[in-house]
Amino acid sequence: METLFIGKNMLFLTEVESTNTYAMNLLRNVNAIEGTVVYTDNQTNGKGQRGALWNSDISSNITASVILKPGFLSAGKSFFLSKISALALYDLLTDILGNSHYDIKIKWPNDILVNSKKIAGVLIENTYHNTVLQYSVIGVGLNVNQIEFNELNNYAVSLKLLTGIVYERKQLLGKLCTCLEKWYLTLKANKTDFINETYLSRLLGLNQHLSFKMPDDRVFEAKIIDVNAEGKLCLEMNDLSIRKFEIKEVQLISGF
Repeated sequence: METLFIGKNMLFLTEVESTNTYAMNLLRNVNAIEGTVVYTDNQTNGKGQRGALWNSDISSNITASVILKPGFLSAGKSFFLSKISALALYDLLTDILGNSHYDIKIKWPNDILVNSKKIAGVLIENTYHNTVLQYSVIGVGLNVNQIEFNELNNYAVSLKLLTGIVYERKQLLGKLCTCLEKWYLTLKANKTDFINETYLSRLLGLNQHLSFKMPDDRVFEAKIIDVNAEGKLCLEMNDLSIRKFEIKEVQLISGF
């Protein structure tokens, strides 16, 4: 594996409730080294954004968590970890698929879509010490060889469904570690403007009028104009006012 530290220490579990929870417990109990990757063939209670579950067929996909120690990052800039995680997945998929026949996009905050269907997602859990990040666990789910998603068939896709190829998952995980480390070191070098520009250039719906839903099911139209340092989605409303929304405050429902 061509990395300095991410993925040098790999911990494989045949089955676990959640790789994120396992990794967080590792940090509490044995202070695992930075770059440790926990991955499994069967995650029985995987976590997703907005409290959802991440369901994955046994031995079909990548379900993994990466332990990082970004003490250089203030609490107010923690969303940069979401941005670089999404960018790492984007780069991996672009390398595998190319982008001439596939429309690869980041859907705020950090889902990855290919041809408007979800192929990957990220869930990050942070521990803070005063005003800086102490530990971060980046959980990644990537649909690799799964071909049936039941009621989600219209919304989810895998690499195998896209290409017909069966992929070696550990090899893909190694490539993902390489991509993530590249972006993590970019963040550590404080190249935040470059990260922002790249993230926005790959963001689904930027500068487009789309439909959004509130938690009370109210629907409205607005234009995505930015994602700020705190991870809030910045929308230009129909009256040209600007509103900023947290992850649980609004959901993109159409326009793609």
